[in-house]
Amino acid sequence: MKIAVITDVHANLPALKAVLRAINADECDSIFHVGDAIAIGPYPAECVDLMQSTPNLKCVAGNHELYFVNGLPNPQPNWMSDGEVQHQLWTHKQLGDQRKSIISQWPFIHENVFEGVKTVFVHYGFALSRKDFIGVIRNPNETDMDKMFAEHTAETIFFGHDHSPSDIKGKARYINPGSLGCCPQALARYTIAKFVDDHVDIQHCSVLYDDKELYEAFEDRNVPEREFIYKVFFGGRFGAYR
Repeated sequence: MKIAVITDVHANLPALKAVLRAINADECDSIFHVGDAIAIGPYPAECVDLMQSTPNLKCVAGNHELYFVNGLPNPQPNWMSDGEVQHQLWTHKQLGDQRKSIISQWPFIHENVFEGVKTVFVHYGFALSRKDFIGVIRNPNETDMDKMFAEHTAETIFFGHDHSPSDIKGKARYINPGSLGCCPQALARYTIAKFVDDHVDIQHCSVLYDDKELYEAFEDRNVPEREFIYKVFFGGRFGAYR
């Protein structure tokens, strides 16, 4: 059994297409996306449509899907700027009601057993309300991971939310492929997992993509908060295209 795991596509269509081509060439049996397909990037509708039309691709909900389905936090929290609110509202407008109905059916968790290995796919550790996720833990260690995912008894846990890739062994093996859509370089990341006889072999992968189209879509679509997004999520690398 061979699967691919992706996370945090964040509406980056050129990066998503590049990774799906690579995964298809590797002949994976299934693909799992562990949350945040939308927001940040300029292609929320196109990414959701492509993911929904890709055979054997299963999605779990991330915090940005929850903002779309359940509405933005009210009252507006201190950590959510007015610019982010405008960006989220723009994203939600692009997606529309039909896609909201689809995304509302994405579960919080997928649980599977592959060749005897119990495996969980989840966006991140749940908040106490179980209606959202805890804040990102920077540079986590095995103790952090064991505490965050204590409710799960799986041997392998795939997650996202923190855009930095990680692979940590504690009570389980905790694997974050790293954001597919948000990276300081034009690099789309993903993970391949091969399950054989109660064992899993993990391969961390990435593909280059042409990000000029991505930048042009940000500008042509007048995406709110894009200057902040360029700096924080793309390493300020779009200056060459201006």
